[in-house]
Amino acid sequence: QVQVVESGGGSVQAGGSLRLSCEASGYMDSIECMAWFRQAPGKEREGVAAIGTSNDWARYGASVKDRFIISKDNAKNTLYLQMNSLKPEDSAMYYCAAAGRGRCGRTWLLQIDGTEFTYWGQGTQVTVSS
Repeated sequence: QVQVVESGGGSVQAGGSLRLSCEASGYMDSIECMAWFRQAPGKEREGVAAIGTSNDWARYGASVKDRFIISKDNAKNTLYLQMNSLKPEDSAMYYCAAAGRGRCGRTWLLQIDGTEFTYWGQGTQVTVSS
């Protein structure tokens, strides 16, 4: 079992920055990749960014590429999402998620796929005002 807990959300004006953190605990050797997702009211869940636990690859959603950076500190078992040049449309609940060994294939090869992720946090709210 793996537990993930997000923090760092808040309110910011457009053009500003925020850094989200996700502390992971449990049997981390069972995890192959981690990711950030977001969901705004009335919208489908969207894959924001994903990373291999060895920091050997990363993938970004089209809407955040070149603005957001995903990183992982393996010594601290903490995942980060640095969000720059924030826009009002980035407002959403942001979730951290982890996927077990052998479950990151589509995320690595094609696009961030929420169905590959087993462990989810409770979310942290990000609100960007214009």
